[in-house]
Amino acid sequence: MTSAKSSRRPHHWRHDLIELAALFTAVAVADAIANLIGHQPDGPYLLIASAVALAATAAFHTWWARRHSHAPPPAAGPGGADASRSVDVRAAARGTGTTTADTALVATPAAAGRALSHEDTVLWRMRTTVRDTPGSLASLCIALARHRVDILTLQTHPLAEGTVDEFLLRAPAALQAQQLSREISAAGGSSTWIERADAHDLVDAPTRMLGLATRTALDAAELPLALRQLLGRCTIHSLPAVSITGRATGETAPVEGVLEETVMRLRDPSGGAITVERPYLPFTPTEFARARALVELDARLGPRVPRSEHVLTLPEGNEITVRRADQSDLAAARAMHDRCSERTLRLRYHGPVRDADRYLEHLLSPRFGRTLAVQTTSGRLVALGHLLWDGDETEVALLVEDDWQRRGIGSELLSRLVTLAIEAGCESVYAVTQASNTGMVAAMRALALPLDYQIEEGTLVITARLEATPVRSLPPYEQAGH
Repeated sequence: MTSAKSSRRPHHWRHDLIELAALFTAVAVADAIANLIGHQPDGPYLLIASAVALAATAAFHTWWARRHSHAPPPAAGPGGADASRSVDVRAAARGTGTTTADTALVATPAAAGRALSHEDTVLWRMRTTVRDTPGSLASLCIALARHRVDILTLQTHPLAEGTVDEFLLRAPAALQAQQLSREISAAGGSSTWIERADAHDLVDAPTRMLGLATRTALDAAELPLALRQLLGRCTIHSLPAVSITGRATGETAPVEGVLEETVMRLRDPSGGAITVERPYLPFTPTEFARARALVELDARLGPRVPRSEHVLTLPEGNEITVRRADQSDLAAARAMHDRCSERTLRLRYHGPVRDADRYLEHLLSPRFGRTLAVQTTSGRLVALGHLLWDGDETEVALLVEDDWQRRGIGSELLSRLVTLAIEAGCESVYAVTQASNTGMVAAMRALALPLDYQIEEGTLVITARLEATPVRSLPPYEQAGH
C-alpha cells in the first residue's frame, strides 16, 4: 500500500515545453498540407473526405475499446490460476498449522461447470493420509480437478504422523476407483480407501452427529445402530459383564475407552463392554471421540424405551396391546414362561427348558435389540417378539403362550419386527427354529419377502432378504397364526 502523496508524479517544466513544441509542429504540418491540397482543383473535397475518414476511425476505435473492456476474463484450465487460487485458500488452514475437524468446500463457478457436465456422475467416499505440510492438500485438489472431480465435503483427522483427509466426491462415471486411487497416490496420498457413496452421505458431520444423538436419546436400543451409522461398515458386539449363567465374564473397558487401530472398546453403560471392529480401515481419534460421546450420552440418560402402544382386535373380539418391552417386564415374562408348555419353550430356545428364564434378562435388554410385547386387557403378558443385533446380522425370534397361538399374534409380531429392521437399515433378518415348527415357517412365508432356507441336524435357519418397501402389517385374521 502507498499513500496518495507518494503516488503523485513530480511536476517538471520540461514536460510542458515538450508538449508545446509537439503542438506547434503538428499545427505547422497541418497548415502545410492544407495549403498544398487546398490549391488543387479537388482540394476541398479531399480535405472533407480526410476529415470523415478520421472521424469514422475514431468512432470505431471507441466502440471496440468499450466492447472488449467488459468481456469476462478467460476461464483457466483445470490446473490453471483459478484452480490454484481455490486450493490455496483451502490449504490455508493447514499451511498455518490450524487443525480444522470439518471443512466444507465450494467449487468456483468455472470448476463447477466443468465437473457437472451432462455426463453421468457418481458419488465416492475417499480417505487418504497425507503429510501435514503446507501444499499437501493443494496437490490432492489439483489432481482431482484435473479429472473433473468435484469436492463436495472434506473432513480432516489430524494424526501424529500425518493427516487423514476424508472426501465426498462427485466424479464422472467413466472414472474408475483404481484410476482415482493411482492419481491420489501420485499426488502424495497414502493408505487410500475408496467406496461408493449415496445421497445420505451429503449430510455434513455436525448435522449427522446431532441426528444420531437424537436417536440415541429417544431409545436406548438405538446406540448400536447409531454407532454403525457413524462409523460405516463395522461389526459391533455388546459383551455383558455377567453371562447368562451368572458368571462374571471379565468383559469391561476403561471409562475413557480403548482405541487400537481397527478395534475400539467402549464401556457399556448397562455393564460390560461394546466392541467395534472395522478391519478394512483404521479408526481415527476423531471417530473414537464421536463414538465415545454417544456412549456417554447414553450413560447420562439411563434406561429408556418409547412407550407407544397399539391396540388390535382379534377375530373372536378380544383386544390385545402391542408395545415395546424392556427389563421392567422381566417378572411378567417369567410368569408367561411358567404358563407355556415344554414343547413351546423348546421350540423357542432350542435347549433345556430349565434354562429358559436365564435368557430373559439378556433378551429384554435394549442394548442387544428391541423387544415387542403383547398383553391382554387385564395386563397379562402373552407373547414376546425379539429383534436381536447379532454382529453384522439381525435375528428375529417369537414366543407365544399356548392358549394364544393360532390367532395371528405371531405373524403380527413378526411383521412389526421386520418393519423395525428395515427402518434400522438391516439388509436381512434370520430366524432359527425347527422344521416341525410350522407356525414359524408360515409366519415367515407370510412376509412375502425372498427367503433362503438352511437345514442342519434338524435346525432350520430361514433368512429373509429385506427390500426397500416396509412389510405391511396385515390384520390378524388375514395372517397365518403361530
